[in-house]
Amino acid sequence: QVQLVESGGGLVQSGGSLTLSCAASGSIVSAGTMGWYREAPGKERELVADISRGGRTNYADAVKGRFTISRDNIKNTVYLRMNSLKSEDTAVYYCNVADRYSSDTYWGQGTQVTVSS
Repeated sequence: QVQLVESGGGLVQSGGSLTLSCAASGSIVSAGTMGWYREAPGKERELVADISRGGRTNYADAVKGRFTISRDNIKNTVYLRMNSLKSEDTAVYYCNVADRYSSDTYWGQGTQVTVSS
């Protein structure tokens, strides 16, 4: 069994910053691509950013230049640094981790990010 533990969400004012983290543990030996998604009320879950094991990153247009994804391969942990937050960034953020050696993917429980204007 694989567990993903997310932390770092909360309430922040517009223009502020937050850092999310997601640590994978359990039966996952090594993580492949790791990513962050978000789901706002009434909207579908969307990709925010992801990062390959080798460090190649991919960002949604809406967060380019404001968010930075990074990872620690030893700790099987992925981070999302969010700067210049806007009210439209308000959502539940979920991490997603792919098992490096299988086709399995796993989701975190979600962490709420609320940006007040």
